[in-house]
Amino acid sequence: MNAPHILLIDDEAIALANLTHVLEREGYRVTACRDGQTGLAALAAGDIDVVLTDLRMPGIDGLEVLHRVRADRPDVPVIVITGHAAVDSAVEAMKAGAYHYLAKPFRLAEARELVRSALEFARLKRENRELRHRVEGLKNPYTIVTQDLAMQRLLETARRVAGTDASVVIQGESGTGKELLARYIHQHSRRSAGPFVAFNCGALTEELAAAELFGHEKGAYTGAVARRVGLIEAAAGGTLFLDEVAELAPSVQVKLLRALQEREVLRLGAVTPVPVDVRVIAASNRDLRQLVESGGMRADLYFRLNVVNLALPPLRERRDDIPLLAYHFLRKFAAAMDRPVCTIAPEALTHLTEYDYPGNVRELANFIERGVALAEGEVLGKEHLPQHLGRLAVRVYAPPLATAPKTLQEQERELILQALQLAGGNRSEAARMLGIDRVSLWRKLKKYGLYGR
Repeated sequence: MNAPHILLIDDEAIALANLTHVLEREGYRVTACRDGQTGLAALAAGDIDVVLTDLRMPGIDGLEVLHRVRADRPDVPVIVITGHAAVDSAVEAMKAGAYHYLAKPFRLAEARELVRSALEFARLKRENRELRHRVEGLKNPYTIVTQDLAMQRLLETARRVAGTDASVVIQGESGTGKELLARYIHQHSRRSAGPFVAFNCGALTEELAAAELFGHEKGAYTGAVARRVGLIEAAAGGTLFLDEVAELAPSVQVKLLRALQEREVLRLGAVTPVPVDVRVIAASNRDLRQLVESGGMRADLYFRLNVVNLALPPLRERRDDIPLLAYHFLRKFAAAMDRPVCTIAPEALTHLTEYDYPGNVRELANFIERGVALAEGEVLGKEHLPQHLGRLAVRVYAPPLATAPKTLQEQERELILQALQLAGGNRSEAARMLGIDRVSLWRKLKKYGLYGR
């Protein structure tokens, strides 16, 4: 594998020689140029990975170099070099798309670290592009299958919203396809060529969530052995999807609000913010407005995110879609497993259609995947579906007794106990039945005093 290729452009001979020497000692290939015109010619002729250019140069200056690189080689990071008196110009260059800047006189160690960081940033962008190309080679994996009129109206709204940069909140029960809808919006937006970065806000502790979202500098905290680009930065030019956004700790909500309002990110341990251009789509299986009223979520963050609100209906409210979705998943899993299964027996389809799906579309997909794995011929029969399917539907959605209604918390506790019993104590399986992830189930077990069960 070839060493990374760095292009240096600076009309000061001593600075150019020093930087060349330092970067070559790091093992990089270096092309050094004394003016912008020569630098742009080198850019056109070579496989450049990072550009470092002085801002103040006669003829073609650093800003012109930056604009040309952004136009011709948008994946190549540009670091601008400037004197202390021209820091304002450097900030303007960053707003125009520069990766970062070096203020003279700079420490050579600082230059080495900044180049390493820029190379890592470029690598992440390449991987995102390669992933997009692989995805485009498939039959669109983000197709939303529906014949339900309410869902079709929702998708029409989503397509109209996609053409803007408005923030979106998607609300719906677990398993209804909130991330799929977010990807659908991204695919139909002007940002579709940019990255789609997803983050589960409830999966990490407060400190780790902040580090993941905002990144950190080397030494920002114990264990931070190198600079790390945060997910907000990594989503620049594309879409950031914040799943279960209500689970963010209050301190992280404050930082996120500032980042969205100022369109810049301050890495942990850093003093200089990094401009970012990112569209945010947030999702939750809870009523965010009620959370705001109860103090569980900041009102200012809610209103910043909730420019457009899309509510995904549960699968039990769109039963006409169940056969359509069942066959969609049948084709998908039969192709993935190289199985001949191509039809669903009528009694199996009836059984599927009558079920209430507490886990929504995700649960239906799980049933079909299981059936395809078990079926030996071309037909997926009732015997290939989970035996507990009917029992769980009856137990979860039995008509209420003519007594005082139970609280939502009492009902949720009972559902968790039922799922644990049906799963034989297996928490991963119980979480799947309930349509939540294992971390969310762990929190609920602690909440209801069921952790030791």
